Amino acid sequence: MPVLETRGLDKHFGGIIAANQVSLSIEKGARHALIGPNGAGKTTIVNLLTGVIKPTAGQILLDGQDITNLEPHERVRLGIARTFQINQLFADLTPIETLGLAISERLGLGKDWWRIVGSKPAVTEEIIELLERFRLGDVMRERTAILPYGKQRLLEIALAIACRPRVLLLDEPAAGVPEDERHEILSSVEALPKDVTVLLIEHDMDIIFSFADRISVLVNGALFVEGPPDEVARDPRVKAVYLGEAFDA
Repeated sequence: MPVLETRGLDKHFGGIIAANQVSLSIEKGARHALIGPNGAGKTTIVNLLTGVIKPTAGQILLDGQDITNLEPHERVRLGIARTFQINQLFADLTPIETLGLAISERLGLGKDWWRIVGSKPAVTEEIIELLERFRLGDVMRERTAILPYGKQRLLEIALAIACRPRVLLLDEPAAGVPEDERHEILSSVEALPKDVTVLLIEHDMDIIFSFADRISVLVNGALFVEGPPDEVARDPRVKAVYLGEAFDA
């Protein structure tokens, strides 16, 4: 059984069809990429999966459970986490505080999070592990607002992992990151826990091909091509609508 599945998913904004009969099947532990040209509907799909917007028609299932009408916070509790194209971090908190807040919320201790950070060994150990894994140790006490943008993106991924998701949706994690910082994003995405299923939206083909074991191509809100990376790379239809000669290398 797929861990995450959509069946005939539609989303209309007036006369605009942003998702058109999208049926995705994502296996447990998969590294699945969703790609397509600008305006193809990729972020709409993520917003539908996370409950930010509701579908016009169709179903969304998590481990076979229909979650189509659940609110975003209910989906987080069931194990779906995400990052955004533009980060949604707390500008005045440090990475230590940000991760401490997320872990405390997960443990049902959110209202006392500022007391918990540094006072409970298990929480402290988890914060340290996440800071090390996502290369944030050198900036752990800096306000998020002044961090280099690459570090902010790493913190957002760390924050999602702190929620202990079963499914992680990464919406262009390298977007806007300077070239000299992108390798850290790439390494961190590649090193995500194997038991976490990942759906990745990304334009950076280096990240896509070093990461994904399956690719779905979305065009005009509809699934166009789907398969293993090497098959998608060779498909002339994909080159024609999106990738041009970028796959020929």
